[in-house]
Amino acid sequence: MSSATVVTGIGVTAPNGLGTDAYWSATLRGQSGIGPLTRFEPQQYPARLAGEVSGFTAEDYLPNRLIPQTDHMTRMALVAADWALADAGVVAEQLPEFSMGVITAASAGGFEFGQRELEALWSRGGQYVSAYQSFAWFYAVNTGQISIRNGMRGPSGVVVSDQAGGLDAVAQARRQLRKGVGLVVSGGVDGCLCPWGWVAQLASGRLSRSDDPDRAYLPFDAEAAGHVPGEGGAILVLEDAEFARQRGAGRSYGEIVGYAATFDPKPGSGRPAGLRRAIELALADAGIRVQEVDAVFADAAAVPELDGIEAEAITEVFRPGGVAVTAPKTMTGRLYAGGGPLDLVAALLSIRDRVLPPTINVTLAPQYEIDLVTGTPRKAAVDVALVIARGHGGFNSVMVLRGGP
Repeated sequence: MSSATVVTGIGVTAPNGLGTDAYWSATLRGQSGIGPLTRFEPQQYPARLAGEVSGFTAEDYLPNRLIPQTDHMTRMALVAADWALADAGVVAEQLPEFSMGVITAASAGGFEFGQRELEALWSRGGQYVSAYQSFAWFYAVNTGQISIRNGMRGPSGVVVSDQAGGLDAVAQARRQLRKGVGLVVSGGVDGCLCPWGWVAQLASGRLSRSDDPDRAYLPFDAEAAGHVPGEGGAILVLEDAEFARQRGAGRSYGEIVGYAATFDPKPGSGRPAGLRRAIELALADAGIRVQEVDAVFADAAAVPELDGIEAEAITEVFRPGGVAVTAPKTMTGRLYAGGGPLDLVAALLSIRDRVLPPTINVTLAPQYEIDLVTGTPRKAAVDVALVIARGHGGFNSVMVLRGGP
């Protein structure tokens, strides 16, 4: 088999669009999915906004038997995987079961399911706890349910590295394809918009406390004061290029050509952050020169210190203003393990349509010497894109994409 890893299918469940086309058209319009939390009463908490996936009714897409055994985020992941496989023209029953694997990322697991069952335990007793609690809360559950639903028995796994996890999972899928697996379903769909999960997110100290959806998540802005959490993400079908050709895949969105991950040193150590090195290593892995990169999809933490580190890394590698930078996640919030894969989708569609989506609501602060796409989409001949994702605790992941034939 060849060593080329191509993306042949995409499935999206995002706060500003259910399905790839809906997400992409909303993103190019600058339409945000951020608003007041509705899944539980948030008034007692200091942060009250989120990117919720609206219009999603699991019963419209999944068999009834799956509903009682799955968390909300797993239902979204199963549907996104169905859409991605259909988009790729994959009929799993027609392919060897051990030629297909599943590798996803998660930041937490099925927290909403877990909270409901723990409430039953505390208030009513153990006999009222669902047997499905044994796995529905688990961070590997999306991988397991997708593999079972589609009869995929090849190498599978899960990666947990917060917001960086989605890129790390896709990188692990790429490794498996290079070892001879034909197809891997990968990416991430995340979400824990419940009181249990909300308190855990608040503990990071990085959540925005603004109640104005247009002013709450402002990366690289002078008023940046934390991010807005969200739910959803994207599932991708990754294939070895020769495997895809042999099974008759119609087209690919592009190729994963480079990846690297680094870890930041302990705060106060005096050692530099690891993001610049991750960018340089990913470009080296891709065999791509700095001047060949047409766009960077930023991590966009909206924490001044972290924004400064990211902007500095970008300007050190590409020179000040040397490459277009965008952060479409300002329309969805940070989706944790789902955020990186959704940025991969945005990058692939930017390459396809030769346009960069905007970073909405942001006025670039003068200290950041980056060419940030704000306001409206920018027409651009995008052939190579670089995606950055950073996780809480020091994770840095970078992936390089190139357009397909």
